[in-house]
Amino acid sequence: MVLAVDIGNTNIVVSSFEDDRIIFMERMSTERLSTDLEYIVLIRTVLELNGMDFRDFDGCIISSVVPPVTQTVRSSILRTTGKEPLILGAGVKTGLKIHVDNPAALGSDRVADAAAASYYYPCPVITVDMGTATTISVVDADKTFIGGLIIPGVRVSLDSLTGRAAQLPEISLEPPKKLIAANTVDCLKSGIIYSTACAIDGVTARIEEELGQPCTVVATGGNAPRIIPFCRRKIIHDEHLLLQGLMLIYQRNTAENSKKASGSEA
Repeated sequence: MVLAVDIGNTNIVVSSFEDDRIIFMERMSTERLSTDLEYIVLIRTVLELNGMDFRDFDGCIISSVVPPVTQTVRSSILRTTGKEPLILGAGVKTGLKIHVDNPAALGSDRVADAAAASYYYPCPVITVDMGTATTISVVDADKTFIGGLIIPGVRVSLDSLTGRAAQLPEISLEPPKKLIAANTVDCLKSGIIYSTACAIDGVTARIEEELGQPCTVVATGGNAPRIIPFCRRKIIHDEHLLLQGLMLIYQRNTAENSKKASGSEA
């Protein structure tokens, strides 16, 4: 069994998989100032709530877009499980050809999404990961990661607007009753949800136009269930996409290391 941790700007997702099966998935807040001891307590609590023991794990993998937290979580996992985590980054085999200006600067979450999308879905494929930022990534028909876009996330956009406009209240992200809203709260809900849905529809259509062929579109991330139902095009919602990518990448790298070890013994 493998422990997988995805460190995002807002949340850390802690999960476990065995073979091709995801066993559990939990979210907790990303705290940049927390110590490794504090993360040990949080991770052990997550494991206990899901009936897991830290001795059950054969390995670990981490993806992170928050460098200050990466090493803290790495240390907490090492102290908890006794296993050195595989950190998704430069030198890790992903199964993808990556053709961007600076591959080392590519977010590990986008790599994991793309690895899973190109494995489980027909290519070319577009991934839409809706977290703190909405990242749109493109894998072409040859399974080459060719780039994408980064858009301000749903919550970031909404918080920025309400924080700068004195008369606009903070609201929850619930579906609007209708597009043309009759009060301020519903106007905000309608505006942020429909504008984001239209942005995804529009950008994915333009990507297809630039590639000259239709694409599979797969959405994931915490905000995807709130937005995707309002999109007009067909979009597959896969809440486990990133974790499936981590699973594939972990399996690819451990298999490679096993081959090297066997070769050395021979």
